[in-house]
Amino acid sequence: MNVWAINKELRIKLFLIELINRYGENRFSLQEHVDQFQAIEIFLNDQQTLRAYIYTFAQAEEKYAIDLMFPISENNIIGENENLTLEQLFNILQVHFEL
Repeated sequence: MNVWAINKELRIKLFLIELINRYGENRFSLQEHVDQFQAIEIFLNDQQTLRAYIYTFAQAEEKYAIDLMFPISENNIIGENENLTLEQLFNILQVHFEL
């Protein structure tokens, strides 16, 4: 994945670089939302029904938000994890994806 070729704002690119540094380049895939410059959706290559939507719009400077998607949509967690530091974001990802 060439992070710099993706048309996303800098905080999303920094998140992706850290994701690659922590888990390798081939562990996660992206669901591209070309109309959303400040968001990215990720999933594990071997478990595509478990997803995380990371975004920076409507967040404080240098903060992130994450929505967690599960195979059963009634269990999704939307709008509950906002204004997170990068480290807090990765802590949530570790639990969500059982890393």
